[in-house]
Amino acid sequence: MGSPPDQPAARLPLPPGSVGRAIITTEQLRARVAEIGAEITADYQGRPPLLVGVLKGAFVFMSDLARAIDLPVEFDFMAVSSYGYSTESSGVVRIIKDLETDVRGRHVVLVEDIVDSGLTTGYLVELLRARGPASFEICALLVREDARSDGIRYVGFSVPADWLVGYGLDVAERYRELPSVHLFDVGPS
Repeated sequence: MGSPPDQPAARLPLPPGSVGRAIITTEQLRARVAEIGAEITADYQGRPPLLVGVLKGAFVFMSDLARAIDLPVEFDFMAVSSYGYSTESSGVVRIIKDLETDVRGRHVVLVEDIVDSGLTTGYLVELLRARGPASFEICALLVREDARSDGIRYVGFSVPADWLVGYGLDVAERYRELPSVHLFDVGPS
């Protein structure tokens, strides 16, 4: 049930800090997503993939990626959290929304917006592989330079260990709508 029309919806306070320069432009994103889509198209001929997006951050990337794959694709989503509304990981991964699709016997591509430490991705890999897919690969738009990235088949960009926003990435649910990836200065600690 939403707020009555005469009352604004409650919002989280604006996070301290500011949006900095774009480190990956809209044009760079568009070109790299097209390349990854072509790679997946070539790799999955005759085996339509099930794209499993990790919400909320991967929704923009996955939407563009699905249109760049020249095959029938299906979608499902998981929502997990290790950050909540903080800028620091709690170190504990919680499933907020599980899949609706049975992955047994399917060709699954896990679609991540960013691999930070690898904690969340590692957890999801174990969970999804235990469910018996025919094949399983990981596609990450961004991988931090210091993250464990072994096992990631499709990587968009390697990025510094800075906080980033835009193209689905957020700080306290803000800035996901930016069309490029920006540094975010979290301000003094």
